[in-house]
Amino acid sequence: MNTIQPGLTGTARMIVGTNDTAPRVGSGKIEVLATPVMIGLIEEAALDAIEAALPPDMQSLGTHLDVSHIAATPTGMRVTATARVTAVEGRTVTFAVEATDEKETIGSGTHTRVVVTAARFRARVAEKAGN
Repeated sequence: MNTIQPGLTGTARMIVGTNDTAPRVGSGKIEVLATPVMIGLIEEAALDAIEAALPPDMQSLGTHLDVSHIAATPTGMRVTATARVTAVEGRTVTFAVEATDEKETIGSGTHTRVVVTAARFRARVAEKAGN
């Protein structure tokens, strides 16, 4: 965890396609970027910020999002999400996150991830599934 420090930043980009719209993902009726898709892009940016700094046997899992989606983005427009590490407390990493399209900020907030040992996490999931 010493390799993850406040200030690390990650980015993720996409061009909004018809499959990324609210009607396609079941979150609305207007053909604009769906909030769940924007959130996925934000999580991708957070992964970009820290995953390369983790040892191979570790990974991070999203545990909390507090994000506002404040502007609509039509299909065909590019969206960029950024995540900046603001705090590291034990295994918990907190990010300031933002999503922008070609014209304006469309979302912002905070995101929290926890760092886990991948094998141990997979074993817990398998046990829960009854395997």
